[in-house]
Amino acid sequence: MKQILFSGMIGLFLTLIGTPLLIKLLAKKGYGQFIRDDGPRTHGSKKGTPTMGGISFILATIIAYALTKVITSSDPTFSGVLVLFLFAGMGLVGFLDDYIKIVKQRSLGLRAKAKMAGQLIVGIAFAVLSLQFADLRGATPASDRLSFTQDFGWQIGPVLFVIWALFMILAMSNGVNLTDGLDGLATGASVMVFGAYTFIGIWQYQESCANLPTAGPGCYEVRDPLDLAVVASALMGACFGFLWWNTSPAKIFMGDTGSLALGGALAGLAICSRTELLLAVLGGLFVLITMSVVIQVGSFRMTGKRVFRMAPLQHHFELKGWSEVLVVVRFWIIQGMCVIVGLGIFYGGWQAAK
Repeated sequence: MKQILFSGMIGLFLTLIGTPLLIKLLAKKGYGQFIRDDGPRTHGSKKGTPTMGGISFILATIIAYALTKVITSSDPTFSGVLVLFLFAGMGLVGFLDDYIKIVKQRSLGLRAKAKMAGQLIVGIAFAVLSLQFADLRGATPASDRLSFTQDFGWQIGPVLFVIWALFMILAMSNGVNLTDGLDGLATGASVMVFGAYTFIGIWQYQESCANLPTAGPGCYEVRDPLDLAVVASALMGACFGFLWWNTSPAKIFMGDTGSLALGGALAGLAICSRTELLLAVLGGLFVLITMSVVIQVGSFRMTGKRVFRMAPLQHHFELKGWSEVLVVVRFWIIQGMCVIVGLGIFYGGWQAAK
């Protein structure tokens, strides 16, 4: 358990001291946020705020994981490394998008096809590799069966699994990206979900089928649950430290660099911990905000009318007169309730299997 404590503390420390250095560097180079003309008017003051802040917690998380392994003399696992690969890979795609927006002065960043191609390459690589590297018990980092609190149902095969994994990765990456519209909103929500996955990893480790014959009924067939908790703790700590600088009024934004990376990490943790469908509950705020966009676009195309004053949902409430801080805090409360419900379902699933 020392690994979990060390990774979280190191991640927190690195972003607390590293983010202001990144802010100075980005400000010196003039890498400021582009503000859309059709966004809420109150966002005009955010123009020029340093962006690409995701670099801070991506590096902090990877360094925290590596240092934890050195300090505790423990070996990295394929599951942990694969989640970090997905995290960093999606962050790289986001970085290219941000870089083109800022340096090339092209407001849409990467072309849609190029951005999608980058996400597909990283996602397919993760999905394929996650079905490899079986341990002595034959367990691989991921399973080609669907999962909720544990695996269930028939095997869907490697091809359908890759498609399913890609859907999860793209959905969560875009969900976090859409949520990242107000100071600290996506960062704070992500901290809660990573905290939940830290707990899930610890619980799965204690109730792992690998502990047979001491493992009881309902044990978890997860390859590296403890290391997944270490990764989740590093992510939680790094995001928590970044939140100090990202909360209102934000000194730095995570940009697509951060939002795509966080979405990838969430999907990777869900896939490797066999809690794929549970992620929709744990990350309920991201799902809610994504659905608001789907509803808005669908309604406008079908009827020519808008359901919300503006999508994503957080901007609807801004236009209704809510202050930015009020929206963020209330949405954090919603996300906190989603995590509580999700963990309750997770525990209930274990009790039912006993």
